[in-house]
Amino acid sequence: MPEQHPVLSGAEPFSAPGGPNGALVVHGFTGCPQSMRGLAEAFAAAGFAVELPRLPGHGTHIEDMLETDWSDWSSTAEAAYRDLATRCDKVVVAGLSMGGTLTLWLAENHPEIAGIVLVNAAAEPPAESFREMLQGIIDSGNPTMPAVGNDIAQPDVTEMAYAETPVAPLLSMFDAVSEIASRLGEIECPVLLMNSPNDHVVPPSSSDLIAERVSGPLERVTLERSYHVATLDYDKDEIERRAVEFAKKVTAS
Repeated sequence: MPEQHPVLSGAEPFSAPGGPNGALVVHGFTGCPQSMRGLAEAFAAAGFAVELPRLPGHGTHIEDMLETDWSDWSSTAEAAYRDLATRCDKVVVAGLSMGGTLTLWLAENHPEIAGIVLVNAAAEPPAESFREMLQGIIDSGNPTMPAVGNDIAQPDVTEMAYAETPVAPLLSMFDAVSEIASRLGEIECPVLLMNSPNDHVVPPSSSDLIAERVSGPLERVTLERSYHVATLDYDKDEIERRAVEFAKKVTAS
């Protein structure tokens, strides 16, 4: 889709050439690379080649996102992964929220991935009544509903996310979540699973589902002080430290 609006300052993608191993970092629904830039920079500082793409329709204007769906975002994530995989010995993937959903999808389709890092990942299919409510919003002629972004406990920290939620794109994500949830048992790579008990966007039960179903070795971290956008919140430094340690470990052998 041709770009309709300029990229917001701070929403630009991040890339670092790095060493022999790579890290793909993926932001969440209605957000932009700003929410994951700190983690991407931490991977780069540790010597990883890093790609943090801006998903289609994000980081500009919500009108751009209304024209996108899961196929656009997953295609971008797939292309970024393949780019890293062609020039790196091993690749880890890290994602926040829907970025975590994309991370799970990549791990299901690429068993060669060295390990995945999930922060408040969306993996639990919503109730059918919620889907029907969203479809009702669309049928009434409203393409958006109130925002889900910027769920942060720390004062004076703001996520660059849209002020509204595009409903049809959200439904497309939920369709993907249902399929991904059914295949979680296919994930055999190591998993670093981090989630916030006080998440007002993705229920903690989503992380419980991941922990129950994945087949690979699992390390779980509870982010007690942060809300949904934990990568910008009180636990930001802890997330970056643990993610880098994990990535070094799973790419060492």
